Amino acid sequence: MRTAVVLGTRPEIIKLSPVIRGLKEAGSDFFVLHTGQHYSRNMDRVFFENLKLDPPALNLRAGSGSHAEETGKMLVGIEKALLQEKATGVLVEGDTNTVLAGALAAAKLHLRVGHVEAGLRSGDMRMPEEVNRIVADHISDALFAPTENSKKNLLREGIGTSRISVTGNTIVDAVKQNLEIAKRSGGESRPKEKTGYILATIHRQENVDDGKVLADIVKGLGLAAARLGMTVLYPAHPRAKKALHRYRVRVDPKLIQITDPVDYLNFLRLESGARLILTDSGGVQEEACILGVPCVTLRNNTERPETIEVGANVLAGTVPKVIVANARMMLERKRSWRNPFGDGKAGTRIAKAWTAS
Repeated sequence: MRTAVVLGTRPEIIKLSPVIRGLKEAGSDFFVLHTGQHYSRNMDRVFFENLKLDPPALNLRAGSGSHAEETGKMLVGIEKALLQEKATGVLVEGDTNTVLAGALAAAKLHLRVGHVEAGLRSGDMRMPEEVNRIVADHISDALFAPTENSKKNLLREGIGTSRISVTGNTIVDAVKQNLEIAKRSGGESRPKEKTGYILATIHRQENVDDGKVLADIVKGLGLAAARLGMTVLYPAHPRAKKALHRYRVRVDPKLIQITDPVDYLNFLRLESGARLILTDSGGVQEEACILGVPCVTLRNNTERPETIEVGANVLAGTVPKVIVANARMMLERKRSWRNPFGDGKAGTRIAKAWTAS
């Protein structure tokens, strides 16, 4: 089997890094195909170097655009690349447009498709990610579910048990492997506030593309900072920064420090040192849970219910007073929950199962 590992965003690179290492250790014939959904050439190079990964063999540089434009460009480019490289199988991870395009292009060419992190469901079909993950699951031949909950979701939708493997979540592998790299590499130090700091991330379409919602979230962050006596550190994505400016959202710099995005290794350091994390990111919910940092999710649903079940996370939505109340509650919670995402060997399991299929 000649495998194309198709990725295009930072979370995909992070979560597929243990699988890539596993394929390499197993001596598998594979190559990495980057769609270029998020990253510039220079940022790509630095990111792969930081994670000690070989650079992608191919980069489509599809860039951004509407969902249709982005997915269409990637479909055309991925199909050409798979034919050119004589791939016989494709591995994708997660729920982005890259995942949808990679899985669909491979299925149309009658190539074997493997979906890493299969079976996650938020129950909200307004989320483009929910559409992407459902389609990818139903056209995949091998579904690598991170938890038993994810497997149950797939079985409920009529997917046969023979196609599903419960492997654990590669985010556990990634956090363990990459935190060690981060500690060895040094880099930016975390803030030195005596009372600690709150780390925030806001990037989801439903939160940053609605001025009222974005203003409510920022108000909630500021109130949480004031009432808990800590600064909120917010490494903002360029799209979120533009939205803050476009909607003229007022940010008190004494309470909320907005910075440029940081690389993954430095972000891991910031996560591990935070007293509390406020986020709308699914991946950050998982990382916070694994690192033992209380999390408040700025959404009304989550496809990571395990983080809530073990007590590491709570859904707060976007109403300021609710954000503050949940932030206070989680800050007082003992960090004694169990990690529900596995033992950190998911990448090896997936690589072995995939190459044996």
